[in-house]
Amino acid sequence: MDVLSNLFEQRFHAPVVRVQPLQGQLGGSGRKIVRLTGEKVSAIGILYDVREENAAFLEFSRHFRRHGLPVPEIFAEDLDHGAYLEEDFGDTTLFEFLSNNRDGENIGAPAIEAYRQAVAVLPRFQVEAGRDLNYKVCYPRESFDGQSIAWDLNYFKYYFLRLAGIAFNEQALEDDFERLTKFLLSADREYFLYRDFQSRNIMLREGQPFFLDYQGGRKGALQYDIASLLYDAKADLPPDLRQKLLDHYLDVLAGYMDLKRDEFMQHYYAYVYIRIMQALGAYGFRGFYERKAHFLQSVPYALKNLRWLQHNVTLAIALPALMDAFHGMLASEKLQGLASEADTLVVRVFSFSFHRGLPKDDTGNGGGFIFDGRSLPNPGREERFKTLTGKDAPVMDYLNQQESVHQFLASVMSLVDASVSNYQRRGFKNLMVSFGCTGGQHRSVYLAEQLAKHLRGRSGIEVVVRHRELEKAEPGNAAERAGA
Repeated sequence: MDVLSNLFEQRFHAPVVRVQPLQGQLGGSGRKIVRLTGEKVSAIGILYDVREENAAFLEFSRHFRRHGLPVPEIFAEDLDHGAYLEEDFGDTTLFEFLSNNRDGENIGAPAIEAYRQAVAVLPRFQVEAGRDLNYKVCYPRESFDGQSIAWDLNYFKYYFLRLAGIAFNEQALEDDFERLTKFLLSADREYFLYRDFQSRNIMLREGQPFFLDYQGGRKGALQYDIASLLYDAKADLPPDLRQKLLDHYLDVLAGYMDLKRDEFMQHYYAYVYIRIMQALGAYGFRGFYERKAHFLQSVPYALKNLRWLQHNVTLAIALPALMDAFHGMLASEKLQGLASEADTLVVRVFSFSFHRGLPKDDTGNGGGFIFDGRSLPNPGREERFKTLTGKDAPVMDYLNQQESVHQFLASVMSLVDASVSNYQRRGFKNLMVSFGCTGGQHRSVYLAEQLAKHLRGRSGIEVVVRHRELEKAEPGNAAERAGA
């Protein structure tokens, strides 16, 4: 971590005041990601020991910025130690924004608009910036070629089908893989392929999208990236919205090239399939093989996408063995068990004043946590905060600067995460977490909001936040809800 602090101090001529791990952004990459904060500025620090991948990200970032694309500025780098600093775009991913602006299949207008903005930028990466990109730095391959496709298909076969116990005919499946590969490679592949264009790699700041994690980019077909976004498993976009976003993407794309829509669509769903298989391979490797169970929470959503494709799409080529494998997946009791684990767990997060008693559990569950925040520094003792709450920026900034608050929250989140995982695995439907303080106005409200933010966006979880004392002060204030 010292190398990142040194880079920060050299770049900004100021010391690092706080280092905050951003473990939620790691996904399956193995990179260590932290936020380094000084008195006036913050930056994201990356530690990763694959030099070629780091070099690709840094060169791509500078190239895209020269084209005016919304990607992070690179503040400093030390490739010999696998470290670099990039611009901080905040904490709101497109996935989190979607989760907070939906009610089941009903997606709110702000989330739809955010998606429309994101897909409208994609052609600029693929066509405009892709024309003069240095593909020699791509890692591990310069293009999404037959070798790349073979890696993805074998990843799916050995880490998902095998480990999920899905029966298949090895030779027949290999024959289908060969036909699928040949068909995929018959598409025009002279564009930049972002490779991981999905909702967790798109940040929203002041309503505008910013883009991350294109270090695996290479030359390839246009269809792959838009398929990645629209069939992003956990995002679970409704089919009609997927179609509208695809139409919008094609309209924008037509402004950058002579687009033949029929030719694009001839290959599109084959790329949807290869992207879903690549993702399932990753879920299987991380979930079945490495036993990181939370990766398996995405499987039911991927199966939902496959089921829709089976009923609504006919490919231009026959792939009977592969389709049989898909049918086996959809009928698998083992995989259906994962689907049942994804049923919604409602986590009710309360803030309250100990002077007014404990919140009541109306679900009849009787379980959960009550955390006492009175040991933490109290903003209510300072005149400047007396009329504010734990949802107001000055109070949040004050508490964010207290190391004891971060230690408290880290312990809370560890306990709650363990219970959430256990409750989901056992099919429980309700969990209650309450934070108390003296007045129920500052610390408890802040803590409840931070836990809710931590939990939102996870599959199978609905987060309900109630600030009991604030609601009493403002009778018209309804409970805040955000579905996951």
